Amino acid sequence: MKPDLLRPLLGSIGLGIGFALYALAGRLPEPWQSAAIGGMFALLGASAWVYARGERWIQGLALLLIIYGLLRALVLR
Repeated sequence: MKPDLLRPLLGSIGLGIGFALYALAGRLPEPWQSAAIGGMFALLGASAWVYARGERWIQGLALLLIIYGLLRALVLR
């Protein structure tokens, strides 16, 4: 079994990009800050749902991310 060495590298790059986007969204004025951060959580949940491909526990976590993202964007301030 050959290890996929590109996967940890891409994960690290994605994590760095996520932290940078979160920091940039934190500079926005309200209500745009909450909408941007909520949208990022919802998109993360949607991408996790697509990535899961039938793994129920990952899809459950993805659903929680989507719900939190929508609540953060629309209700929570």
